[in-house]
Amino acid sequence: MSTKPTSPTPPIELNGTASRLEGFAVEVPEEALTALAAACEVITNTDSVAEASRDWWPMALHWSLAGEVPQMAEVVARPTTTGEVEAIVRICNMARLPLTVTGGRSGVCGAAAPVFGGVVLDMTALAGVAAVDDISGVVEVFAGTFGPELEEELQADHHLSVGHFPQSFDLATVGGWVASRGAGQYSTRYGKIEQMVVGLEVVLGDGAVIRTGGAPAAAAGPDLTQLILGSEGTLGVITRVWLRAHVLPADEQREAYSFPTFGDGIEACRNILQRGATPAVLRLYDAEESARGQGGDGTECVLLVLDEGDPGIVESAMTIVSECCAANRGKVADVALVDAWLEHRNDTSALQGLTRKGFVVDTMEIAAPWSVLDKLFEVVRTEMLKVPHARAATCHLSHSYQDGACLYFTFAATPPPDEIEATYIALWDAGQRAVLANGGNLSHHHGVGLNRARFMAESLGPAHDVLKSIKATLDPNGIMNPGKLGFPSPFGEVPWP
Repeated sequence: MSTKPTSPTPPIELNGTASRLEGFAVEVPEEALTALAAACEVITNTDSVAEASRDWWPMALHWSLAGEVPQMAEVVARPTTTGEVEAIVRICNMARLPLTVTGGRSGVCGAAAPVFGGVVLDMTALAGVAAVDDISGVVEVFAGTFGPELEEELQADHHLSVGHFPQSFDLATVGGWVASRGAGQYSTRYGKIEQMVVGLEVVLGDGAVIRTGGAPAAAAGPDLTQLILGSEGTLGVITRVWLRAHVLPADEQREAYSFPTFGDGIEACRNILQRGATPAVLRLYDAEESARGQGGDGTECVLLVLDEGDPGIVESAMTIVSECCAANRGKVADVALVDAWLEHRNDTSALQGLTRKGFVVDTMEIAAPWSVLDKLFEVVRTEMLKVPHARAATCHLSHSYQDGACLYFTFAATPPPDEIEATYIALWDAGQRAVLANGGNLSHHHGVGLNRARFMAESLGPAHDVLKSIKATLDPNGIMNPGKLGFPSPFGEVPWP
């Protein structure tokens, strides 16, 4: 029996159907509901709509336990074709109804929450691999396809793989990967999702359908594919994706190393990338995370390395890894640490368990140049630990590039029950603003959603005004996922934080 997911996975138990966020929730008039029902399957059952009105945002997990979703939508629309998506968008645009696009709802920033109610567009029925160009290594796939479904078919029938394996692999859809500008755990070898996308089919806010990209290294003006990537449903609905795929690797090698300081490990990773090696996995854990889950003794920082591909390339890459680690005080550690990480890398049970106990727990992933990573590692943890009730702020380096890397902070606090929300906001304000003030960016792969929307203007500066102008052109009535990316909403003030 297949274990491939066919619908979103609930993040935690939902103990009610109330709305948490204050503000105006748009009702769907009867004539619009009738038109939607004529266009596609619609769901109005209260429990089902409530489930579709939340995602894996850690703050919302606390609300779920209290019987609340961020905001209740009024109806869920489930299209099976691009034509049905086009009809849904036109109906919502004419009726001025908020339209929030969702896939696997695995995002952790509240991007799938229908902040102003209205219609949730569930893309998971628009799924499947449409075509595969084996010679070119390009796969055409519908946006609602879950990762396991895509990889199972590619590997079994075509001996190919896209190589995109985020921690949410079992939970997320291809459209979600693209809409959030996601990164897989093998991204140092294969790139983030934006390097994998060949082209997109997109339904814009007025119902127009466009196709972007489609050719390797094209120079036909600005790249509209990159504009849609990361737009989180605010500029259009991604319905179909063309992705680059590669032949399944012929070889794989694994190694583990330990360093006396996190800075030593950062320098080793920089040397590895700048010498031209791109091992698929290069994950460096600080001393606390190393002790908690990577076999460290509390004083050493563990680096996990895995590469795959042509044997000659893998051998060369691992030789460079070994030399760079040795040059930066790295010592060989037990390779079984890599095996253990592979076995448990997608386990989310700790998040649910700690949330049920009243902990505030979340992660903040950012990217920055190599020259400031060591400083960011120190200052971000220091600022987070200043927040009242904070208990931990740890870090690992998860994705590396020639010019910099992603630092992935995990933080926890134990506030009184009536201070959970205030503590969560304070932790994010402390950590994210420390990042922006010291040379880091807003997000590496989790996206912006609702939680990070308040940082967009200070992160992008005047460029955010340009982005708002593009939003106004492509979605003049402001129906597409309102409340996200720091965009103004015609439905009222964004009710968070």
